[in-house]
Amino acid sequence: MTESIINRIVATRPSHDGALTVTGLGHRTTMPLAEFHDRARAVAGALRRRGIGAGDRIGILSANRLEWVLLDLAALMLKAQTAGFEPGKFSPDAELVERYGLDVLYTDVRLPDDAPSRVMPMSAVAGHAEEATEAFEPTAWGATECTTVKFTSGSTGVPKGLEATVGSIDSSLHAVQSLFEHRPGDDILTFLPLSLLQQRYWLYSALYWGHDITITTYQSVFAVMPTVRPTVVMGVPAFFDTARRHLEGRLADGIEPAKAAAELFGDRIRYLWTGSAPADPATLRFYSEAGLAIYEGYGLNETCIATKNHPGAHREGSVGRALPGKEIIIDDEGVVCVRGDHPVNTAYTYAAPGDSERMFRPGGIVRTGDLGRLDEDGFLYILGRTDDVIVLDNAKKIIVRPVETRFRDTGAVAECVLYCPSQAGLVAVVSPHSGSVDTAAIAEALASVNAASERDERISRVIVADEPFTVDNGLLTSQFKPIRKRIADRYCDRIDNPKAGIHAH
Repeated sequence: MTESIINRIVATRPSHDGALTVTGLGHRTTMPLAEFHDRARAVAGALRRRGIGAGDRIGILSANRLEWVLLDLAALMLKAQTAGFEPGKFSPDAELVERYGLDVLYTDVRLPDDAPSRVMPMSAVAGHAEEATEAFEPTAWGATECTTVKFTSGSTGVPKGLEATVGSIDSSLHAVQSLFEHRPGDDILTFLPLSLLQQRYWLYSALYWGHDITITTYQSVFAVMPTVRPTVVMGVPAFFDTARRHLEGRLADGIEPAKAAAELFGDRIRYLWTGSAPADPATLRFYSEAGLAIYEGYGLNETCIATKNHPGAHREGSVGRALPGKEIIIDDEGVVCVRGDHPVNTAYTYAAPGDSERMFRPGGIVRTGDLGRLDEDGFLYILGRTDDVIVLDNAKKIIVRPVETRFRDTGAVAECVLYCPSQAGLVAVVSPHSGSVDTAAIAEALASVNAASERDERISRVIVADEPFTVDNGLLTSQFKPIRKRIADRYCDRIDNPKAGIHAH
């Protein structure tokens, strides 16, 4: 039987030379993972003296920082569960504590004087790490027990909460290691929010296999990469699109591709990892031609990593073959379904009625909602989404349909389709009504829609199409639905031009 990585890293102090670095603008802390393990054990002891133990739930609402991962490993040692909350989406108040059954909540958000007693500042964790460590034996986790609650995007209401099993974490880590063989000397750069459980996988991997890990934030990543000199950089496609534009600028200045890549990523890159959303084939091709191996994969919160291109099994245009322990099934409607030997879970813990039934099927199967096909060698190709989602550079997922509907419902346009060409924000291409175009009404509608939208959902510019979308001009399906890719292809020059269109004020 394959060893449980979670139980090994909980019970065993690392004997290897792997190191953890936490860095950002103007600060950097590096320590051996053995020392990190000692500090986490001290935090676990301090938490236990404060009444936190097996079966309790520790909430963490904070940006990436050392205290985040100290709490996470300490919770594993105590057999307590974590609940990671993304900053900006949640508030550290009594409602959050009660809704998710938190025994304690640590946060870096400034606390009001009347903050609930169970809400603690993240700065307190540093003090916990300095307390004397008492002897105690960590309790082993069972494969079907859940270490954490992770939250997935939803179009309305409270984000869906999903508990993740130990078996699914162990299985995913072993499978990825079998493909990429991370080893001492590797340094995996992690900058997406630690509230995303998959980002913490790389800490567990480092503790177990002895490679290095560097943790930073999206705001800092481009500044720290050249000096961190990672061997592996993991990011969503929008991140690599942004990096590509920077590199193209340097190439236009006459800089050699290898030098430009080293300036941006450092000079030790072994490979780049992307997933979470469809990658632009031109971007993938750009990196390959620049000598940087980039591997696209596929997965959801509900499945974890399901398929992955990797050295020795890489097919352009695909998202790779199924990982060991995973099976890809295309159902009768062309929807990708993922079966796991060790499912993340079989239902949501927190969700609207019916959500679990729509996603989870008997036998450890998840119906993803993405359309796809398998080729004769088992490589998966994603053909589209039943629910269109935009993943921003910072990995935040925007459900575009409600925003598009709000714009259309103003009456100023016939249709609206959203894109995200850069960090500058969302760009809408709108279909005007027949007749003369009322740009003033469209500008008013833009202001109205943005006022009703969350910050990340706000539209920065509106491109007014040259003519209404129709079936005849190929921009609507026979069911009169906008064909997103064709619209993007037709108006790509204006979508990509930050000066084009009606700008938000």
